[in-house]
Amino acid sequence: MTEWDRSRIRELERRLRAFRDTCRATTLAEVQHATRSPFHVLVSCIVSLRTKDAVTREASGRLLAMAPDPAALAALEEDAIARAIYPAGFYNTKARQLRRIGAILAAEHGGAVPADREALLALPGVGRKTANLVLGLGFGIPAICVDTHVHRISNRLGLVATRTPEATERALEAVLPRDLWIDINDLLVTFGQNRCHPTSPRCSGCPLDDLCPRRGVTRFR
Repeated sequence: MTEWDRSRIRELERRLRAFRDTCRATTLAEVQHATRSPFHVLVSCIVSLRTKDAVTREASGRLLAMAPDPAALAALEEDAIARAIYPAGFYNTKARQLRRIGAILAAEHGGAVPADREALLALPGVGRKTANLVLGLGFGIPAICVDTHVHRISNRLGLVATRTPEATERALEAVLPRDLWIDINDLLVTFGQNRCHPTSPRCSGCPLDDLCPRRGVTRFR
């Protein structure tokens, strides 16, 4: 079976949610549930790029304790931001971007994160993945955030047949019900971090075994 009709997608969702319940929450999910703050989601997402989740959790927590709003972030020196988020990947580059983001939000957006994709994309270091995550987790606006986990697992499952994250986003919009757009990222990220690894995924005993055609998988455990 390779066709993803509505009932099969809902069964996939049910199993992914059950799996997620057995795992530690991702940092961005924790931020969403704890603060409901678009600014906290944005900062945490910038810190998370090319960074392990455990590092993101500690690094973004340190920075947000120092700078809970855009004006406070803009007032920090880049070195102070870099020290706060170290050892996040590319911490010096991110420190520069984060300080500029704080200044732009304070000066041009009234100290608030805009609920608009194009305005978000205009911020330093913000790509479509980050913008969609902020829209979804920060504002509850349906948007599909496609990161490496979502792109890889969606193709393995045969939900899509795409080569780029942008193409995956468009394809998932066509197949997934709109009420799943926001949560699909966290569901697949959790699944990717804990079972469906990039190389040699743990297919034996996988809760999605009978749903997954293992497209592109040549080696598994």
